[in-house]
Amino acid sequence: MTGDDAHTPHIPLAHRVPDLGALELLLAVARHGSLGRAARDVGITQPAASSRVRSMERQLGVTLLDRSPRGSRLTDAGALVTDWARRVVEAAEAFDAGTQALRDRRDSRLRVAASMTIAEYLLPGWLIALRGERPDTAVSLLVGNSAAVARRLVTGEADLGFVEGLSIPEGLDGTVIAHDRLVVVVAPTHPWA
Repeated sequence: MTGDDAHTPHIPLAHRVPDLGALELLLAVARHGSLGRAARDVGITQPAASSRVRSMERQLGVTLLDRSPRGSRLTDAGALVTDWARRVVEAAEAFDAGTQALRDRRDSRLRVAASMTIAEYLLPGWLIALRGERPDTAVSLLVGNSAAVARRLVTGEADLGFVEGLSIPEGLDGTVIAHDRLVVVVAPTHPWA
């Protein structure tokens, strides 16, 4: 670091580099040779595209386009910036694809905790329905009493829990998804019969 560098404030990259939308617009101008067609391609008006290119030129300190009634042509600096922009946009597309893959992988795993009665009688049907809707979802099931289900949710061991009863443990949210009907069964000789 030189003596001058110590006194120069650091300007964040976001203030020195055009945003992805501007770079995509520049690439569209290079493809179409026209600011109007490029604007339509990226879904903005021609005046907005013109303003965005002028703003990018001011930010970078170079002229990117030669404008004429016949269209827009990249300057030598514009051609160089376009090559760099292509690499940045490709990297952003790879970043987006990677994060989508992470979301897909996260969404394809479901850790369920359920009380014994629900796990035995209700969950099998629900899991069959889930398999029909989202066949790639891998489900793991943890069975225990209601307190164990709540504990697993609080500690992050489970993503979703099912318990009987109306009380919701502190720190958790819940909703009623079904009502149970209980029937007493007795022998014909019992006094309640």
